[in-house]
Amino acid sequence: MDLSSHQEMDDLHWKLDLLDSIEVGIVVIDRQFRVKVWNEFMHNHSGIQPDSIRHQCLFDYFDEIDQDWFRQKTEPVFTLKSPAFVIWEQRPYLFRFTSYRPVTSASDVMYQNITLFPLASRSDEAEHLCVVVYDVTDEVISKQRLASANQQLRQMSRVDGLTGLYNRRYWEESCEQEFKRCMRNQGTSSVVLLDIDYFKNINDTYGHPAGDQVIRTLAKAIRQIVRETDLAGRYGGEEFALVLPDTSAEAALQVAERIREFVQKQAVVYEEHSIPFTISLGICQFNPSFKGYMAWIEQADKALYTAKDSGRNNSQIQGR
Repeated sequence: MDLSSHQEMDDLHWKLDLLDSIEVGIVVIDRQFRVKVWNEFMHNHSGIQPDSIRHQCLFDYFDEIDQDWFRQKTEPVFTLKSPAFVIWEQRPYLFRFTSYRPVTSASDVMYQNITLFPLASRSDEAEHLCVVVYDVTDEVISKQRLASANQQLRQMSRVDGLTGLYNRRYWEESCEQEFKRCMRNQGTSSVVLLDIDYFKNINDTYGHPAGDQVIRTLAKAIRQIVRETDLAGRYGGEEFALVLPDTSAEAALQVAERIREFVQKQAVVYEEHSIPFTISLGICQFNPSFKGYMAWIEQADKALYTAKDSGRNNSQIQGR
């Protein structure tokens, strides 16, 4: 073997060493999708020896690869010699590899970013292309955890801790949005305000933890009766508020009475005490003459006071 041949063998050896040492997958394929290079990263994660897959069609080994899509993706790489990229948001992975990293134990699969770039021959024709596989599982999981944490923070900022219903701030924001929608569409929606009758007596007699249990019981009753599209919130203390979209005052009265009758028939059991309680409710239907959403709430509040003045444990519609 002459000196140039030795030099070529040495060059080939260190190039192969380089391909096997980097922490990315390297796959070289020809126009028939036959594998020419399969580095150690691909061997470790697939369990397929380079000698076994070399000169074999890639599709014969990986059923998860959409052949039509992959052919379309690689065609401009071969013909136009233009690189192409596939990020995990478009496709979570090209090769279905298991994720073994301890940091990313939350994921069963390896998320991947893919780069496809042409390999020109001496005739300047792209007869091969290189598929570079980047393991981005750590980044994806971190991003997903951050998104989940942000979602939880958003949820916490909207929800009342004691009842699980919306807090006052978020409920008022939602009420304002419904007010604007009704103004645009001349909609028919109603606001209901309700509170627990003689709640101070409950706290004074049984203690504040018992009062909290009564509040939670009422919140649970509200969740069971209202629709998913309705907006229920704790307005403050023992007072609650509902927005019932596309609901007339008469239909809202039916909902209010269902809640009132439901809680009247049950008692809260707390430390061997049976605590009966009732509620009063005020209802106001949207009116385009209202100057703002707060005027809508104020009218419902007036109806609530009417219910209180009428002996409590009843529902009243404002203006009826």
